[in-house]
Amino acid sequence: MDEETIDKLGLELSINDVARAITKAPKLKITNQDLKITGNRIRIYVNALSEKEAKKTKEVTDVHLRVQALKRAMPRIVVKGYPEATRAVISTDEKSGQHKLLVEGYGLKACMNTEGVVGTKCTTNSIMEMRDCLGIEAARSTIINEIFYTMSSHGMDVDPRHIDLLGDVMTYKGEVLGITRFGLAKMRDSVLQLASFEKTTDHLFDAAFHTKKDAIEGVSECIILGQSMRIGTGAFQVVRRLALGGDDLKPKKTLFEDAYKKTKRVV
Repeated sequence: MDEETIDKLGLELSINDVARAITKAPKLKITNQDLKITGNRIRIYVNALSEKEAKKTKEVTDVHLRVQALKRAMPRIVVKGYPEATRAVISTDEKSGQHKLLVEGYGLKACMNTEGVVGTKCTTNSIMEMRDCLGIEAARSTIINEIFYTMSSHGMDVDPRHIDLLGDVMTYKGEVLGITRFGLAKMRDSVLQLASFEKTTDHLFDAAFHTKKDAIEGVSECIILGQSMRIGTGAFQVVRRLALGGDDLKPKKTLFEDAYKKTKRVV
């Protein structure tokens, strides 16, 4: 190990940490007895395996082949940090003087539990990881924030209520559903709504074959059939009492009633 390089990089790393990481690597199957630390070097002793041990561990018996396999696997051992994080960059805000850590990769839960990191201010643009770690409400907020950030970056001003509605539609079932033919099929069972999006003939054929019914409750279905949508002013109906008397409820004389009676007499 080059200790000067480690000190220049500011890494809190020792030779014992490297030896501990080698013994904890599951695929290498190296014990503490096979390791020996001499100064700034780590020596690994490779012994020949018997046929019974090789069958149990599924490794080769030849020492030379085992050494070559260890040479290929050693550089991939993670000594410290998170295996799913590939790169990390520290940025400092000039006005507030606060430090921000930008991590490329996955591992939100591990980053939130890191010493020195404020877990309540950690966020990620991975919607599925936010759902797994913090729940569906956090996934909804991530969808809204990412759409708003993308639109504003391209100079497009969108009403926040449209983006909030999109986030609600994608997450109101308790899971993240995309605006695709598969996501819409899980959102609602309306045949006309699915037919208005993609694969119109396939949805109509399946609905006719399975004798499905449509309650015509959504916006798309009402537009197709020319009915008033049940949102806004169409969400309710007004019933008003009419002050009508007994004479008003009697049948009225129609416009062609006299002419109809005359023709009936002639016949």
